[in-house]
Amino acid sequence: MSGAPEQAPAGGPGGGHTRFGRWLYSVLWVLCRTLGVAVFGVRTRFAEPLPARGGLIVLSSHQSHLDPLLLGLACDRRLSSLARSSLYRFKPFGAVITALDAVPIDREASAVTAMKAVIRRLEGGAAVIIFPEGTRTPDGRLGEIKSGFALIAKRARVPIVPVAIVGAWECWPKTRRFPRPGRIRVEFGPILRPEEIAALDERAIVEACATRLATLDSAARAARG
Repeated sequence: MSGAPEQAPAGGPGGGHTRFGRWLYSVLWVLCRTLGVAVFGVRTRFAEPLPARGGLIVLSSHQSHLDPLLLGLACDRRLSSLARSSLYRFKPFGAVITALDAVPIDREASAVTAMKAVIRRLEGGAAVIIFPEGTRTPDGRLGEIKSGFALIAKRARVPIVPVAIVGAWECWPKTRRFPRPGRIRVEFGPILRPEEIAALDERAIVEACATRLATLDSAARAARG
């Protein structure tokens, strides 16, 4: 990767593509990538290039608080992460995560409301990170894959790229307050195209993605050694 991600348009509300948002994202990307390689030995492999523009679901395993950062550093386009609406109450921090294209999600609202917020962002052309396990792994292993993302993908008519992260749990498990150095591997799999998604029901989409995530997880562990 030769430089900071392209500033592709992101849909929905937010300040990620103001002058401040572009500057902040670019500066943090360069600084964090340098630290990521030096401290965590991050290595990334793609099965194929990601679409440069248009809505995209980045469907990733969830090992630690580092995961959104790791995914953002790996990609040549900006990614949007889901953020609890309560994080916006502290206005300075709210301004920062808005500048980084976060998608505000109210956990007290219905699941339908949350899905609509993600779909709007996808339809606006954003690449959105979804962790289908719903929470960080307690033991470093891939957990149960929940089905909500399948409905989102069908409604938004966007591709899905499955991603496995391995080693981030060892660097920053739930039980530790701060991260520690280590070796992290990020494996991006083949893209599931919108026409393939349209031909499957939600259960089949979940099964296909669960199989791909498990395969990528094994490949990442083998490559990490």
